[in-house]
Amino acid sequence: MGVPLLDLKAHHDPLHKEVMAALEQTLRSQAFILGPDVAKLEERVAAYCQSKFGIGVSSGTDALLLALMAIGVGPGDEVITTPYSFFATAGAVARLGAKPVFVDIDPKTYNLDPSRLAKAVTSKTRAIIPVHLYGQCADMAPILELARSNNLKVIEDAAQAIGAEYSDGRRAGSMGTIGCLSFFPSKNLGCLGDGGMVVTNDQNLADRMKVLRVHGGKPKYY
Repeated sequence: MGVPLLDLKAHHDPLHKEVMAALEQTLRSQAFILGPDVAKLEERVAAYCQSKFGIGVSSGTDALLLALMAIGVGPGDEVITTPYSFFATAGAVARLGAKPVFVDIDPKTYNLDPSRLAKAVTSKTRAIIPVHLYGQCADMAPILELARSNNLKVIEDAAQAIGAEYSDGRRAGSMGTIGCLSFFPSKNLGCLGDGGMVVTNDQNLADRMKVLRVHGGKPKYY
């Protein structure tokens, strides 16, 4: 018997009427870009992730890119991350002209191995991107401690981990400087097409990312 890995139709069927009503409302309002419904989603997702601010973006990949841009990563910088992830994790680093530095995973959890991090830190290191996989948060306590002691930012790739909790009850995306979420249809919380969000507890970074997602315009088109 062939058992599909994912059945999006089965996920959608019980929600069909509710989804169609929401789409109809969107068509009537013509609020296709950002707007009040996106603002509501940002607020609800941020609260669910135990974060103060949520900023909706067009994909999980753009969430990573926006987070890195917000903390000022650029050419000549290094960002430590895991090689065991979708290629957008390292790709976002490379797109900004920075260098991804890979640290191996823990063979039991498949998440970044914190015991290997210290050797990878150099004078060029700006940030660490742990990735939360398979419903398990990366071992964040030692990652955050090493980041603090080296004045590094931590960007959590929580694209596949919305709602996952660390051992102390904190949720994926709320522990580091910025958390990155994906709403790709096959993710834990999927949407109709591509979508993503960044969450943070830092108001200055939240304000910066809101401006960056619209090409630096504040106010609109200025």
